[in-house]
Amino acid sequence: MRSEREVKNGVSEEEREVKRKRVIERSDSPPPPLGFNNPLLPLANAYDDEEEDEEDERSKSQARGGNGVAKSREVEDEVDEDEDDYDTSKNRGKHSRHVEVRRDCPYLDTVNRQVLDFDFERFCSVSLSNLNVYACLVCGKYFQGRSQKSHAYTHSLEAGHHVYINLLTEKVYCLPDGYEINDPSLDDIRHVLNPRFSQAQVEELDRNRQWSRALDGSDYLPGMVGLNNIQKTEFVNVTIQSLMRVTPLRNFFLIPENYQHCKSPLVHRFGELTRKIWHARNFKGQVSPHEFLQAVMKASKKRFRIGQQSDPVEFMSWLLNTLHMDLRPTKDASSIIHECFQGELEVVKEYQNSENKETSRMPFLMLGLDLPPPPLFKDVMEKNIIPQVALFDLLKKFDGETVTEVVRPKLARMRYRVIRSPPYLIFHMVRFKKNNFFKEKNPTLVNFPVKDMELRDYIPSLPVAPEGENASTRYNLIANIVHDGKPEDGYFRVFVQRKSQELWYEMQDLHVVETLSQMVELSEAYMQIYEQQQEE
Repeated sequence: MRSEREVKNGVSEEEREVKRKRVIERSDSPPPPLGFNNPLLPLANAYDDEEEDEEDERSKSQARGGNGVAKSREVEDEVDEDEDDYDTSKNRGKHSRHVEVRRDCPYLDTVNRQVLDFDFERFCSVSLSNLNVYACLVCGKYFQGRSQKSHAYTHSLEAGHHVYINLLTEKVYCLPDGYEINDPSLDDIRHVLNPRFSQAQVEELDRNRQWSRALDGSDYLPGMVGLNNIQKTEFVNVTIQSLMRVTPLRNFFLIPENYQHCKSPLVHRFGELTRKIWHARNFKGQVSPHEFLQAVMKASKKRFRIGQQSDPVEFMSWLLNTLHMDLRPTKDASSIIHECFQGELEVVKEYQNSENKETSRMPFLMLGLDLPPPPLFKDVMEKNIIPQVALFDLLKKFDGETVTEVVRPKLARMRYRVIRSPPYLIFHMVRFKKNNFFKEKNPTLVNFPVKDMELRDYIPSLPVAPEGENASTRYNLIANIVHDGKPEDGYFRVFVQRKSQELWYEMQDLHVVETLSQMVELSEAYMQIYEQQQEE
């Protein structure tokens, strides 16, 4: 029996089914064959299948999560569609497509190490995105992605630059061919991109006397390299150069595994800067702290920023406290910052018209030393006399007997006594005072010992260290920050010691020169770092 539909159309169901199959076969017919065998065809077919799987997953997520989630997923797919070797792709459930690995790349001779500079922020020069960024090893510019629609792929076709390195995974690719290059001649670029130190290398740093040579032929000492002054950032440069002489702090940040649990960008940028300063295979003899400055601006909420001069003492105090809070695993835990710099004071407070005394203990990271006021009158030669004071007199403030009067928050008489000295002592001389009209600078020179400073001679009441700890009270100077010029228009420089030969170097931004230890004592000291001698 024929159905009513067959009677009306005059076509049987069997004929209709045959026509439907013909239409499907014609629509799915493959393109005409090429005149040659395409070696990339299997990869392309595999990639297409994976793309279909990704589209199916995307359509399912759209049905489940709504338009907002779908849009964010599409943005991630567009950014990371070519990042097959990125670790987080596993977490998103994506399939990694196969990438050919080759050693014989014909474009390796085009790599220009002279133009490579990995000190600046890793943003694409076109899209200004920091996701999936590659560096062109021919011109040094940064581009995003390596798929056919990416900026790196376009640059490879327009400029004829074919070798690119992923700034995160350190893998090198040839574009537009798309294969990975595995050649040991590129290891030096990977070491400059991300310097590495073994524990044995870290322990040998203070005994190393060898100079390194940059690509331009200039010689430099690892750890004694100059820092670029971006714009009025010498207060950051002198602080960084001083902290690089603190051996436990330097050794801690040279090994990234020590702080890999920390999520603070400031900690990781400080670690990267430390490794670059002490790296012996740099392409140039200076380092730019640009990425570290960006992290400082963000963490300090632009309290310290590029283009505005600030005080090294304020920056040092903020940096040490911020690093400590970011590094400690719990609120009450210690960190490498407190292990190096934290001491303890006993404070006795006496209020006016009251016989009661308040005694408390207070931790400190640095000690402020009050300079005597400069003379108001000129001498016979019509010149101001520059006074001098010994460090011995300034440290009497912390002997537990000298009285210091304070006005805020309430008029009181204070006595300070150091009851525990840290392995590294930071002194800062209070040279600058602000009033409602201008900023004043105290030009008093401080006479201080460079070596073998016996702290017990300065603070007789210093208690004896408990058993098991370093009982030595002798300290050696390792860094001395000085200020030259007027209060508003002056500049900072630093004297640091190289332990391997016990030589002193004067550093001001990119200027690094050897100097005599006697010259260190003739400057207007502003902040100093003393290192405790090891007990013999």
